[in-house]
Amino acid sequence: MVKKYPGGRQSTHLHSLKPGDFLTFAGPIPEPAWTPNKHPHVALIAGGAGISPMYQLVRGILSNPQDQTRVTLVWGVNTDEDIFLGNEFGELEKKYPGRFKAVYVVATPDAGSPHQKGFVTRKILEGAGLSATDEKNKGTKVLVCGPPPMEKALKGSKGFGPFGSAKGGVLAELGYTPDQIQSF
Repeated sequence: MVKKYPGGRQSTHLHSLKPGDFLTFAGPIPEPAWTPNKHPHVALIAGGAGISPMYQLVRGILSNPQDQTRVTLVWGVNTDEDIFLGNEFGELEKKYPGRFKAVYVVATPDAGSPHQKGFVTRKILEGAGLSATDEKNKGTKVLVCGPPPMEKALKGSKGFGPFGSAKGGVLAELGYTPDQIQSF
């Protein structure tokens, strides 16, 4: 899936291709290996196009009858139209009640939008039930995929605290430790 962005160099090029045209990709890009039931709960935090690997993981976890991992997805987008997998996620929520939950955050929502306005913040994550101090979230694995500013806000930065120590981000404020958090 490739969304065409006005003025976007790559998306415009991809949308200009015709059947039979060739395109070269670099890869493969290593991704985290998933082990069923290794974690009781996985929190997937996606920004924009970072939803693609999250969607694959959600489908893989939920389609495996042996895997009982709970999944919470928080997806931050620019507009309501960007929630192009909303129907698919809605069907998964109905099919797997208590195991899958999707939360959407829209930077510029349409008038009357049912989605929360804003960005993926501590308040949004707490509202999605993702505080690490909640007993139900013990052992949660957090996977993050999105634009660099979002990842920096969530994970923090290195070298900016006292004596060059890491400055924690929103996830550290919620009680998650570095070994619980992974980006891709």
